[in-house]
Amino acid sequence: MTITIYHNPDCGTSRNTLAMIRQSGEEPTVIEYLRNPPSRERLQGLIAAMGIPVRAVLREKGTPYAELGLSDSKWTDAQLVDQMLLHPILINRPIVETPKGTKLCRPSEAVLDILPNPDIGPFVKEDGGVVIDSEGHRVA
Repeated sequence: MTITIYHNPDCGTSRNTLAMIRQSGEEPTVIEYLRNPPSRERLQGLIAAMGIPVRAVLREKGTPYAELGLSDSKWTDAQLVDQMLLHPILINRPIVETPKGTKLCRPSEAVLDILPNPDIGPFVKEDGGVVIDSEGHRVA
């Protein structure tokens, strides 16, 4: 079974998502997308597979989003993809592909919805937030 995560090791959400995948018993293919950005075709395929608008994949915080004026509705989807390819930091993360689907995993526990084995046991995020308690219940 193949699971792929488009990962930024400097991002806590991405690290938590990767940890949950590994705790599920899977070792994913890890693509550090800032070092190895996806091709145009791959990025468009991921967006289509997620079934979300291109704008939903844009990251604003800590990126050139504001200085590029990307909030302006004049930008077409193709132009927004161009900007993500020019500035990969604009691609929101982590994006995870599994046999059960493709998802932007924000918050990180969203990955549980597409893991083949979502029963990962107790899990606490890096910041101390409980995702799954000691009885195996998902905490909202």
